[in-house]
Amino acid sequence: MPQGKFITGIYPGSFDPVTKGHLHLIRRASRMVDKLIIAIATNSRKTPLFTDYERLEMLRIDIDNMLDKGCDIEICSFDGLLVEFAREVNSSCIIRGLRAVSDFEYEFQMTGMNAKLDPDIETLFLMAADKWQFVSSSFVKEISSLGGEVDEFVTPQVANKLNKKFKKCN
Repeated sequence: MPQGKFITGIYPGSFDPVTKGHLHLIRRASRMVDKLIIAIATNSRKTPLFTDYERLEMLRIDIDNMLDKGCDIEICSFDGLLVEFAREVNSSCIIRGLRAVSDFEYEFQMTGMNAKLDPDIETLFLMAADKWQFVSSSFVKEISSLGGEVDEFVTPQVANKLNKKFKKCN
């Protein structure tokens, strides 16, 4: 990290719900920047399982329980263009996680568009650890909705919230 330069990074996502894979990337990203903003995307074209507030609270609890935070972490939601939000919070980089080649194709296109919109904002890619490469919020929701156990993929508090959403009894 350059001496004397304060770096703010954004880790955007839907976090519907937050998974252990997300938390692993947050931990790693927090070591790369002075401040990490976890930005919950509010997309009016999508209908998330959890409200913005529920997703924010799940993230807040999991981040508070994280022992090795490397920097100041802020959690908020945003609606609209990511690069506009990045300008608003004075972020110089966007941090994205990659699980597979299919992720890369989409992220590559998104990075190109973001660079056209604001060439001063860099995108950094972090590869998901082997353990988390197959985990996605969509899969976690589907498994939980069909009565499967998701404890391996999410924290206990998130598993509990999923159980309540799908009215599973323990």
